[in-house]
Amino acid sequence: MFKKVLVANRGEIARRVMRTCHRLGIDTVAIYSDADESSLHAMDATEKYRVGKAPVAESYLNYKEIIKIALEANADAIHPGYGLLSENATFAKEVEKAGLIFIGPKAEVIASMGSKLEARKMMEQAGVPIVQGVNNPIADAKEAVQIATRLGYPVMLKASAGGGGIGMQLVHNDGELQKAFDGNQRRAKSFFGDGTMFIEKFIDEPHHVEVQILADEHGQIIPVFERECSIQRRNQKVVEEAPSPFISEETRTKMLDAAVDAAAAIGYTNAGTIEFLVDKNEDFYFLEMNTRLQVEHPVTEQITGLDLVEWQLKIANGEKLNFTRQDLRRNGHAIEVRIYAEDPITFFPSPGKITNLVLPEGEGIRHEIAVESGHEVTPYYDPMIAKLIITGIDRPEACARLEEALKNYVVEGIQTNISMLLNIISNEQFKKGNTNTKFVEQYYMPNVMVNK
Repeated sequence: MFKKVLVANRGEIARRVMRTCHRLGIDTVAIYSDADESSLHAMDATEKYRVGKAPVAESYLNYKEIIKIALEANADAIHPGYGLLSENATFAKEVEKAGLIFIGPKAEVIASMGSKLEARKMMEQAGVPIVQGVNNPIADAKEAVQIATRLGYPVMLKASAGGGGIGMQLVHNDGELQKAFDGNQRRAKSFFGDGTMFIEKFIDEPHHVEVQILADEHGQIIPVFERECSIQRRNQKVVEEAPSPFISEETRTKMLDAAVDAAAAIGYTNAGTIEFLVDKNEDFYFLEMNTRLQVEHPVTEQITGLDLVEWQLKIANGEKLNFTRQDLRRNGHAIEVRIYAEDPITFFPSPGKITNLVLPEGEGIRHEIAVESGHEVTPYYDPMIAKLIITGIDRPEACARLEEALKNYVVEGIQTNISMLLNIISNEQFKKGNTNTKFVEQYYMPNVMVNK
């Protein structure tokens, strides 16, 4: 096993990766920006190195400096976490060129899945269901209107590169599409350096269900069940759970099979996620593949007992998966919510000093957090400050525990989305498992705040 791993990330995910490394006897190297010098992830590591100034482009995205630090620290490998450089094929390639091991898939696989258009083509060839749409770049708004007219409105206008809902918009007619095309193209080019756009037919009231996979370098691919991630705001996940309360066992089996086919088609190795849209009839369609660990991976760990980071490390070290698909069992139900430093009504970030932080305690409660009382939430990075993961013997118990935990979660000094989360999870439709990607728009009532 590796002797030393540099974690090319920050915050709760850096701490999460380091925790497993230390349990396995692996030393860790943290990188920190000027804004993160006293951060918990820097304090947790065996060694820490300054990577640059506070802005992300001058620190956590500076892959040349990160690789330089890894070599200076005599690290064996680099774990990218999620976000930042985790799906950057150039970074993965340069890590390998430097003689280090990238804890993730090969650079060429990351590149192939980094383009949603290329991914659509590959999945179609592999026999994985895809949403009706186009597999070629759209030149301009005029061509977009022609395609949308042929498919029939409403349609989803999408950027081929990146993620997080950037460059993506639901449009209902020619006028909306003409207005949306240039703006979304500019945003995609600004964020991802690629303004390529395409169109897919819109699926009404879809569920967002994803399959976690592990694939070793010896040809074994194992689907580690699924996660329901339908509750979203502006195409970004807010609540995730495992297993999905919506799909049947028959659909689950078919979806897991399709995920294996998708991973095999691209020669995937390490941990990854195949994301699907599922309509009200439980027909499912490939959405995209995330070539990294997901924010919501803890819910899968909670119901399977697996440490996904441990298996990332072992696979990168050339080890075989020592279990089969048939060996895996689901045990209980897990739900994760993301705690953000943001106004629960406007959703604007709420940076500032946390004057008091009290975490709920009790059976079935897990925290992934990177702050404590007295810490500053800076405006430089994503405003997610923690994840709360709740496990119960079944979904009703998990829901009840989650509601109680959120009511006892105290963050003072800054605004958070905790009241929003309580508003959502106390809704009777949520408790019944009646969720889809429009849930927040349909049921979240910001003027009816739930007291903590």
